[in-house]
Amino acid sequence: MILRRFAQALKEQNWTSITIEFALLVLGVFLGIQVANWNQAQADERRGRAYAITLGSDLEQDLASRKALVSYYEAVLASVERADALLADPDADPNALLVAAYRASEINYRPPLRATWDEIVSSGDTGLLPRAAARAAAEYFASDAARTTFDRLSVSPYRRNVRRLMPLPVQHALRAGCGDVRDAEQRIVGFMPDCTLEISPELIRSVSAALRADSTLQADLRFQYTDVYQAHANTRGLVASIEKALTALHAAQPSVEVKP
Repeated sequence: MILRRFAQALKEQNWTSITIEFALLVLGVFLGIQVANWNQAQADERRGRAYAITLGSDLEQDLASRKALVSYYEAVLASVERADALLADPDADPNALLVAAYRASEINYRPPLRATWDEIVSSGDTGLLPRAAARAAAEYFASDAARTTFDRLSVSPYRRNVRRLMPLPVQHALRAGCGDVRDAEQRIVGFMPDCTLEISPELIRSVSAALRADSTLQADLRFQYTDVYQAHANTRGLVASIEKALTALHAAQPSVEVKP
């Protein structure tokens, strides 16, 4: 409509009308751009808020799983130290040695929930998150330190050696009476608090003696301590990164309730 009037004014050389129509045309274009920009800004804000909520939920779940992993490796580390002391004591309880030696070889891992973060990155939308939160999340998701230490521990000389020395009935009894506790989703959440071995005392003594007789087992165990300690330290570092990201998210959007 404005363009038709503008064209008619040009044909009639009606300069006053031309000026008015031109001004209206420019104003209309300007307002249209402003409205479009406002709509885009509102859409970006809504998307950024949705990202923050979903990412926050993922991080809350990861925080819980990483804290559980820290506690788990604390227990493994304690078992490493206890097994080392029992191997050095010729009068140590064979049952206690068997349990500590086995638990010292245990490993655990939970993958991070990174689907939301990967979507944000692949969409080029990291700028929609608070800068500090995006930086902390990038630091957390940059590498999976928990996986790295899990892979190393899964093939450790001690783990392979101690399990090689334990007959399958012993390993079955350890798993059944002294092994991991799992939740409804079969995720490991810790060790059984009450440990009971349903095998004969003779077999316990026999396997304990085999553990003592192995010339490399205690040296492997002491190296195992280094790897378990590193797994524990790496997981604590992941907890710190997650807490930093969550703090930044909550500080930027305090009204957003993030639920695990």
